[in-house]
Amino acid sequence: MSKIRNVALVGHGGAGKTTLAEALLFVGGAITRMGRVEDGTTVCDFDPEEQKRTISVSLALAPFEYDGHKINVIDTPGYADFVGDVAAALRAADLAVFVVSAVEGVEVQTETAWALAEAQGIPRAIFVNKLDRERASFARTLDQLKERFGAGVAPLELPIGEEASFSGVVDLLTDEAVTYDGTSGKGTSGAVPDDMATEEHKVHDALVEGIVVADDALMERYLDDEQLTTPELEQALAKGIAEASVFPVLCGSATKLVGVDRLAHFIAEEGPAPSVGDGPPAAFVFKTIVDPYVGRVNLFKVLQGSVDQDANLLNGRTMSEERLHQLSTMRGKEQQTVKSVSAGDIGAVAKLTDTATGDVLATRGTDIEVEPLDPPNPTLAVAIKAKNKGDEDKLANALHRLQDEDPAIRIERNPETHQTLLWGMGETHVGIALEKLSRKFGVEVQTDDVKVAYRETITETAEAEGKYKKQTGGHGQFGVAFVRIEPLERGSGFEFVDSIVGGAIPRQFIPAVEKGIAETMSGGGLHGFPVVDVRVTCFDGKYHPVDSSEMSFKMAGSLGFKEAMAKAQPILLEPISELVVIAPEAYQGDLMGDLNSKRGRIQGSSAIGNGEVEVVALVPTSEVLRYAIDLRSHTQGRGRFTLKHSHYDPVPAHMVDRITASLVEAKS
Repeated sequence: MSKIRNVALVGHGGAGKTTLAEALLFVGGAITRMGRVEDGTTVCDFDPEEQKRTISVSLALAPFEYDGHKINVIDTPGYADFVGDVAAALRAADLAVFVVSAVEGVEVQTETAWALAEAQGIPRAIFVNKLDRERASFARTLDQLKERFGAGVAPLELPIGEEASFSGVVDLLTDEAVTYDGTSGKGTSGAVPDDMATEEHKVHDALVEGIVVADDALMERYLDDEQLTTPELEQALAKGIAEASVFPVLCGSATKLVGVDRLAHFIAEEGPAPSVGDGPPAAFVFKTIVDPYVGRVNLFKVLQGSVDQDANLLNGRTMSEERLHQLSTMRGKEQQTVKSVSAGDIGAVAKLTDTATGDVLATRGTDIEVEPLDPPNPTLAVAIKAKNKGDEDKLANALHRLQDEDPAIRIERNPETHQTLLWGMGETHVGIALEKLSRKFGVEVQTDDVKVAYRETITETAEAEGKYKKQTGGHGQFGVAFVRIEPLERGSGFEFVDSIVGGAIPRQFIPAVEKGIAETMSGGGLHGFPVVDVRVTCFDGKYHPVDSSEMSFKMAGSLGFKEAMAKAQPILLEPISELVVIAPEAYQGDLMGDLNSKRGRIQGSSAIGNGEVEVVALVPTSEVLRYAIDLRSHTQGRGRFTLKHSHYDPVPAHMVDRITASLVEAKS
């Protein structure tokens, strides 16, 4: 266990995480040739959706051995749509290595991942990548890192040269230079270049001060001008990393294999070992992969004990036993069978009956608590239906399997609009989910815009006679119901009052009158939308001893309601959502301007710390169906929001015709 390292590579998309994972596998000897993201040949980007877009869309495991250690690298996506997999990877990791481009600097998803890691108290280190590129600057990037993440950011290395002249790094702990030939990935040690000596000494002293501050004994010796050894400093550094008080910065170029071996050595020597408990076997499932041929494959981290092949473990959620027939370790999509997975290590198991992401598998009777792995709330929806009518059942099964693999996907059936909604974290997330339905599960779907659940109500009281009379060869149909309709307070629903006296309508037919009215209201008013917030009183009627029936009075109630509603000044209602937006204060003006353009009513705004502001607004739901896209644009991806239904309000008169026209168009 002390020789296992679980490391998540996190950061903004395009910073080079997948290439760095590939480079680590190469210097560790796990692969003999480096693949390229651009041509889809890397170990970690193996999904067709990843290869098509040249981005990571889910986490991938890439173990290798280095300096007598097993290092489980978890490569994570860098785009906001896939933050759920970042959170899952951090739950399995004991160290998060933030990959930051020396060209673009600290970007928004780096900040997002940092906040996730900080909330969980996960040790963090930083690798400044792409120092060989044009416009690369280690100094500028380091300043940004310190500004965003505080004084704990401490460089362990300085680059030798930059851009085209970048050739190696200076080790600030050992005061030596390491240069590279750009092909083998193995550095050659030498003296610090003369033109860097002054700067190196200055940064070295600052690093030592940052390391010893957490160790009273070392601090006292340092203040007494006693020379501290490199092993002592490394030990103190490892302690600061484990306590998440020191965030060391390394640098290099993954594509040129500069500094990658030093990162691997750092992970092995300074990275924290897994923290596990004592006791019988227990494992936490942090990712599920659905393979159309193999079925479900669950990635898990062993929390305590040793998980052996063919072991019977209890699923704490379903309380059913699972037998672990097919244990393996995974490198990208390749599986290698193993007989057991030890405490702290990461493994995979295929074909479990009912185990999903977030589940805990343990020996029966084991008392172990694990924080739930809550998926992020999806923010963008699209309406879907099977292209072929015979595929509805197939689609339902495919959606269930899609959710097994990606808990950030949510499926919802809207009973008012009769649409099946697929919710995701953004356009790319939703688009990839639709592609997977076709490629992995063989279901073609049609998509449509999400419909808004408009409603209708009345503003005045009106009365009408509902008369249904039909003569046929045998018994006829006859029923008359006089009804009065009145508006109720918003949200009151439907109220039926029976005021019949003297047997004008026989008692057994009164429920039929109510049923006819209720069905008419749910079927749509003048504009075709359900009618709400109405009291209907049936106060008189007529019947025929032979021709009257439940059907005739049901029709009479329906006809009477329709006529009365036409007189009662009906209006259209639209759903209003409560929108809570959190974003940096610099974007507050843009946010409010955008919400005003969406007919939003600002309820309040306040500073909430960390330079962020919270804005609360009531906004028509129709205006925020794609707010996830708008907010990302207005805040450069730094905003987040929650949305929930609040109430219904009248639709402005000038918009009614447009809404009803779109309904007619949709029906046609």
